[in-house]
Amino acid sequence: MPGDRAAFLKASWVNVVSNVLKITVEGILGVLSGSLALMADAAHSVADLLASAVVLVWGRFVYDDPDASHPHGHDRFEPLSALFVGGVLVLLGLKLLYDSGNALLTGPSAEYSAILVVGLLFALVDRYACYWYTCLVNRDVESPSLRALAADSKNDIYTTLAAFVGVGGMALGYPIFDPLAGGLVSLLVIYQGIDISRENIRYLSDGAPPAEERERIEEAIRSHPEVRGVHDFVAYYSGHVIEVEFHAEIDGDHSLAAAHDIETELRERVREIEPVSDVHVHLDPAGLGEWKDASERSSPSTTLR
Repeated sequence: MPGDRAAFLKASWVNVVSNVLKITVEGILGVLSGSLALMADAAHSVADLLASAVVLVWGRFVYDDPDASHPHGHDRFEPLSALFVGGVLVLLGLKLLYDSGNALLTGPSAEYSAILVVGLLFALVDRYACYWYTCLVNRDVESPSLRALAADSKNDIYTTLAAFVGVGGMALGYPIFDPLAGGLVSLLVIYQGIDISRENIRYLSDGAPPAEERERIEEAIRSHPEVRGVHDFVAYYSGHVIEVEFHAEIDGDHSLAAAHDIETELRERVREIEPVSDVHVHLDPAGLGEWKDASERSSPSTTLR
């Protein structure tokens, strides 16, 4: 939808600008003070900036109509961009964890300044505002890429709070808190990256949706008054949407026109379930039992890809 595309692009731009502001403030203050926690938080935002830029450039293709090169649409572009977000976070988190460990072994060298607190307060407000706005937009858009960026913005709030611990430790005369906070930031970054990556790998690998989603879809089929049975039921992700295939058994004395109407009703009934996209229906005469003739099928029960 044109409205969803415009909202997606606007939210993506908000994420880009928000990260640029945070990187500029924290990066300058971190370099001037030598605070590892502050530089780690700024470095995290560099990855965020890269990720949000990729989502802005790449993720919007999901709103393009099907074409000759992508006859089923562009739904997989979005989880691809979200997977990139997760991968970058994992790599950056590992680098930050290494730097923090090295600082603990060699000794911290950061110096406290009250301006660091001002910079961190700005970062908190900046990222919370971005998180709130991205979640607000995504209530209607329901984009995995925006969900990944919102999760990353929320993660930024935690990492900035961790950086506060490091700065607070320096203020109290315990500079060791700075690399400790940097290590905590890195662990949060790694966890978030793994979580985002795992979700979107399922979208890209034609994984099955959760059991409750499959049951809801099959119940919508079975509840049709003309359906006598369902077999060869398959539901799987294609990008972040679900495709459904099934055979529905109906009485064999229906006319071709009546059978066509039933097929259309079943397709529309299933497509009303979010996030179902394509639905492929095959109608069988009830009692035919064709699934029993296939050597690798032992019953008409639901099968999942």
